[in-house]
Amino acid sequence: MNDLSRSLLADFFTYLSVERRLSAHTSLNYRHDLDLFVAYCAREKIDAWSKVDSQHVRMFAAAEFRRGQSARSIQRRLSAVRSFFKFLLERTAQKAATSDAAQVAERAAQPRFNPAIDVRAPKAKKRLPKTVDADLMGKLLAFRTDDQLSVRDKAIMELFYSSGLRLAELVALDHDKAHLDLDDRTVTVTGKGSKTRIVPVGRFAADALAAWLLERATLATAGESALFVGRNGTRLGARAVQKRISAWAKRQGLDVHMHPHMFRHSFATHLLESSQDLRGVQELLGHANIATTQIYTHLDFQHLAKIYDQAHPRAKRAR
Repeated sequence: MNDLSRSLLADFFTYLSVERRLSAHTSLNYRHDLDLFVAYCAREKIDAWSKVDSQHVRMFAAAEFRRGQSARSIQRRLSAVRSFFKFLLERTAQKAATSDAAQVAERAAQPRFNPAIDVRAPKAKKRLPKTVDADLMGKLLAFRTDDQLSVRDKAIMELFYSSGLRLAELVALDHDKAHLDLDDRTVTVTGKGSKTRIVPVGRFAADALAAWLLERATLATAGESALFVGRNGTRLGARAVQKRISAWAKRQGLDVHMHPHMFRHSFATHLLESSQDLRGVQELLGHANIATTQIYTHLDFQHLAKIYDQAHPRAKRAR
């Protein structure tokens, strides 16, 4: 790439951090993916962004596939390339009316269309979410609450398993009735796309939450609205929840890496196994598309297939 093309790339990274305010981690991923694309262009003797076409982008994706990259990684690389060219096109449109010689030269170096817009990566294999069975979940939650933090942690984990909340939804909860109504045994959360849903709270979770609210009253700082607070009395962060759950899993002797989303997966799987009501599980999880919920039917089928293999006389292997 020539100096002008590299300058445009630098402008894009500035745009990501200043205007889009992406995290340092996300910006670093963009930089890594676009560095790979720049290296590919250099090998193909492409010296300006205006010379990149759809075939080049497809060949780049194919080269990444041959290098053993997963479909997910290739999707991310194409997304980075697509975003970069979108940025260049918007920049060209903003400067279209100027007659400054330098900007005229810059416009000539920029593309007239987004060459990555119709390029798709190979389909990624659906990764089945990890769950724990009901017995293991019971073992995890069967611990004594000897202090304020253990009371809080039990309430958190019981609520996760009872209502299938996302981590972000749980830490955003306030302790007022608009969010948690123990009389009705419901919790109101705001999920993805700012969509609000009301989810039932089970008996064990309701009892654990009632116990926590008594402790919270002496731990939370004045004016703190959060349902769950830390040692300092302010809203508990997502990372702290992750650490506490992982620590409890080890303490309870679970041989699995336990994380908050595993409660959600287990909630959905166990509910679907019992009810067979896919639409109902979709509503409780807050999925916009039922196809997202259907992944749990695969888990349910695996469970049924295992039972079949163990029990059906025609399924048993000859010894």
